[in-house]
Amino acid sequence: MSNCKVIALTNQKGGIGKTTTAVNLGVTLAQQGKKVLLIDADAQANLTMSLGYSRPDDLPDTLSTIMQDIIDDKPVDVSKSILHHDEGVDLLPSNIELSGLEVRLINAISRESVLKTCINEVKKKYDTVLVDCMPSLGMLTINALAAADSVVIPTQPHYLSAKGLELLLRSVSKVKRQINPHLRIDGILMTMVMPRTNISKEITATVKSAYGQRIKVFEAQIPHSIRAVEATAEGKSIFAYDKGGKVAAAYE
Repeated sequence: MSNCKVIALTNQKGGIGKTTTAVNLGVTLAQQGKKVLLIDADAQANLTMSLGYSRPDDLPDTLSTIMQDIIDDKPVDVSKSILHHDEGVDLLPSNIELSGLEVRLINAISRESVLKTCINEVKKKYDTVLVDCMPSLGMLTINALAAADSVVIPTQPHYLSAKGLELLLRSVSKVKRQINPHLRIDGILMTMVMPRTNISKEITATVKSAYGQRIKVFEAQIPHSIRAVEATAEGKSIFAYDKGGKVAAAYE
């Protein structure tokens, strides 16, 4: 499957539905018959915990183990770190060790391409790789952008979330110029939308008018729902938790 597509889900603002999107987009694609790998590129390990691994620090092999082996030029076996989730997706998990790795990356040779080396080891087995980035524009996020074919930007219809888009778009274009000329933006995904509120409507309209000429703003919007929060706490996708609900329909 050498035509595997690597998508980075990124926004330097936290709490805007990146991880929820990674889980549910991954599971939707798996339900459509795609082979999907989810990569947790955040030391907070929210994606790992969202898939039911509630004690990520107890996992023996994680993304940081693999990346450290690549930095040290040791033989790499990515498959030993991959967990198989019963909803049909595979997971390359993370834990707190990843925060130490971020510091070590700064002095590493080819520091922007360590994650890409890791993904290249396994991508032939998958149709889609989704990378859940940390809410910052540090070395790990740069690694994700360097490895990705494209970027999906989840953002909330809140003033501060919309304000942070400009900084993120500058970072993406810098990576495109200097490291990964093929990188493109698939689109901006509105998450946690309360469609009946004026502020949601206003900010969605503002984002469309500010960026809509250059960047697709997805028609599908992910509604705000307590069911999505509950699903995450249960370590399940929205499809396993509330298949008939509006959030599942939006992700589909």
